[in-house]
Amino acid sequence: MHIAKVIFSQTKLRQLATAALLSAACNSAPAAIRYVDINSANPTPPYTDWATAATNIQDAVDAAAGGDQILVTNGVYQTGGKIVAAAGSTTTNRVAVTKPLGLQSVNGPEVTVIKGYQVPGITNGNSAIRCVYLTNGANLSGFTLTGGATAGDYDGGDGGGAWCESNDAVITNCLLVGNSAFYSGGGAYQGALNHCTLSGNSASNMDLNGYGGGVYGGTLNNCSLIGNSAAVFGGGAAASTLNDCALVANWSAEAGGGAMWGTLNNCTLSGNSASESGGGAEKSTLNNCRLTDNSAYNGAGAYEGTLNNCIVISNRAEGFGGGVNGSTLNNCILTANLAFVGGGANGGKLNNCTVTGNFAGEFFGEGGGVRFSQLNNCIVFFNFASDPSLENFIGGSFSNSCTIPLPSNGVGNITNAPLFVDQAGGNLRLQSNSPCVDAGGSAYEAGSSDLDGRPRIQGGIVDMGAYESQPGVSGEFIGWLSGYGLPTDGSADSADGDSDLHNNWQEWIARTVPTDALSTLRLLTATNDASGITVTWQSVGNRTYFLERASNLGDHPAFSLLTSNIVGQLGTTSYTDTNTAGPSPFFYRVGVR
Repeated sequence: MHIAKVIFSQTKLRQLATAALLSAACNSAPAAIRYVDINSANPTPPYTDWATAATNIQDAVDAAAGGDQILVTNGVYQTGGKIVAAAGSTTTNRVAVTKPLGLQSVNGPEVTVIKGYQVPGITNGNSAIRCVYLTNGANLSGFTLTGGATAGDYDGGDGGGAWCESNDAVITNCLLVGNSAFYSGGGAYQGALNHCTLSGNSASNMDLNGYGGGVYGGTLNNCSLIGNSAAVFGGGAAASTLNDCALVANWSAEAGGGAMWGTLNNCTLSGNSASESGGGAEKSTLNNCRLTDNSAYNGAGAYEGTLNNCIVISNRAEGFGGGVNGSTLNNCILTANLAFVGGGANGGKLNNCTVTGNFAGEFFGEGGGVRFSQLNNCIVFFNFASDPSLENFIGGSFSNSCTIPLPSNGVGNITNAPLFVDQAGGNLRLQSNSPCVDAGGSAYEAGSSDLDGRPRIQGGIVDMGAYESQPGVSGEFIGWLSGYGLPTDGSADSADGDSDLHNNWQEWIARTVPTDALSTLRLLTATNDASGITVTWQSVGNRTYFLERASNLGDHPAFSLLTSNIVGQLGTTSYTDTNTAGPSPFFYRVGVR
């Protein structure tokens, strides 16, 4: 029961915390600040103020010591160059940061550009210039790196935009756009990249295996990789770790359109493609990721990888495995994927997965849900195929799974409909009376948490499918949280994110908006006239309300039911209390069940 009171009002005190970022360098001498201004009228070493600022970045770097900070004001910096043996002796760098110092723009990447050089007609060649080289401990912040390229050979052919000595070199808040590498890492080779965008970069060589159009061998946090390409593997990223990143519309001529040989955590992969396999990712480990609208001939979403707690939706393969091919999946959902055979999955192993709404066709399509896969504690239901007898599966092995018809092998399988909360609306959690609740096999339990991040085993026996039925918390409520982008792992159940004095569970009961402080169940007015006291409250149109009244707040209980089953109106609802004889005052409160 959720009750809004008219008697008391509360004001929450909000504390504003200000975080200051402090940095310190341990040097024998205090760190200095050097300045760079492309329009400087009096460039004079050691460039320690704006009046004597260097006109190109390399001059300031050469004058600096380790631990110094270099500030660069607006401009397109496209002159100068330096070769660093560690980065491949055949490629020149527009800026070579060979000391552990900080290089930062004053006004951000939109107006501060380091531009390399691409050889007309061939892009990568001996006269090409990479944008930046960074040694260990160097930091680059707030630049656009564009037009970079590398020498046209194996030695020095990596990292068109940036070549980092290791992941101890850091790039923050930068745009890496339109760079090219002859070999690997069109945008960046190695390095730790934070809050960066990598777009339109390429790893271009077919013979020497162009890997990682956006990045190769890096660690990326909160980055976007958009429209990068690789001649062979990893259109967006190769051999990299990505955290909270978005990979969109990247392309590979062979495999791993979004990512290859990577580890991806909390990432989205959308609209990526590969000519052969792994439109979203190949030979990668994906945790808590979403793969949607990717394409490839085999394994449109993922190929030969491991997926934990992932959602694989609306991917398309011309051949095998619209969602995944040859992969191991735990606590995953595969829905609305399409392939010639194996609409959801082809080959591989699935534990506690939900496979529904996938399609195999167009001619002689088989295994709308799965084809030749090993399934444990899974739900494979409501899939489609051009051959109706093979809509859900063909071949493979099943244990403690829900599908139809009953598989010829395995134990503990059922053919009853799984009873999703709202299949049409995309809420594939289980109703409390689902036959899949407490019907799995604990020997195949896929981890301690389900896809929502809530405890996996409730009631002593694992459920079938990606979601575990939770005691006291309906699947409808959890789906509602997800619809508002709120955490579904239980941390948001009692939270009051919009500070309206109602937690999210109460807002769900009232069907108010949990992200809008003005959307809340509350009494608005109480007016008295000859007909009685009319009480008005803020309401929604799909709820019924009850009204309670008290004449003495000191009584226990103070409130008693005045009326119930009041049909809510959109915006506000009113009720007139005609029985107001006797001593006043009267106190009212409204509730919704």
